[in-house]
Amino acid sequence: MIPRDLLAAAVDELAAAGVASPDYDAAELLAHVLGVPRLAVRSAADASEEQVAEFEELVRRRAARVPLQHLTGSAAFRYVELAVGPGVFVPRPETELLAGWGVDRAREVLAAGRTPVVVDLCTGSGAMALALATEVPEAQVHAVELDEDAHAWAVRNLSGSGVDLRQGDMAAAFPDLDGTVDVVVCNPPYIPLEAFESVAAEARDHDPALALWSGEDGLDAIRVLERVAARLLRAGGWAGAEHADVQGESAPAVFAAAGRWCDVRDNPDLAGRARFVTARLAR
Repeated sequence: MIPRDLLAAAVDELAAAGVASPDYDAAELLAHVLGVPRLAVRSAADASEEQVAEFEELVRRRAARVPLQHLTGSAAFRYVELAVGPGVFVPRPETELLAGWGVDRAREVLAAGRTPVVVDLCTGSGAMALALATEVPEAQVHAVELDEDAHAWAVRNLSGSGVDLRQGDMAAAFPDLDGTVDVVVCNPPYIPLEAFESVAAEARDHDPALALWSGEDGLDAIRVLERVAARLLRAGGWAGAEHADVQGESAPAVFAAAGRWCDVRDNPDLAGRARFVTARLAR
């Protein structure tokens, strides 16, 4: 069957199901089945009957709002490719900005003549830890994840990277590093429990609950993060944490209220929405 005909039918099916990016998703799924780059699918050789059947099944599952990355088994994140699937939070493009901020801070430490020590709390798939270890190979990168299934994905993704990966609660993580860390990054859960119905089906039904919900106001994990980062960081060290776009004032307020941070500011994503808070330990 001709790829462009397969694509046309798939785009219609995905659009009718309310998928946000039907053209992109259809092309990604067909590229996955045919084993070609996404931009080459329209010029690819005709699909076999087996490939057509596989593609149509993947489109059906995507229309049922199974995450695209679960169907292809991978997610791109900055300069790395991650294995993902059921049981782990799928890394989003917005988080790449926070990872890039962490890379910049680590490189500043390196430029000052020291080996950067970086901690990724709530690492999930290991996305930010792997990005930091890849882009700043001189850094000592540490990561922790509580959820057993997500930790297994992180083990897979961080194998051979040199990252010190541990399983446990971020609240008690890395006591051996207290006062020695230069940069802490975290993409914590930050969705208020009352927002359940407004969350996209791909996240609500397929991402781990532990990676999504964080109390009545969505800030419970960020409050823990603030305390942990203050314990881990050396004086003048940096903390950065992602948050919901409606928390552009409330998330920085958690750090400001603690009275031990300076340079507290919020940072927008590429769409101009409030996305992550950064702060420097003042003590």
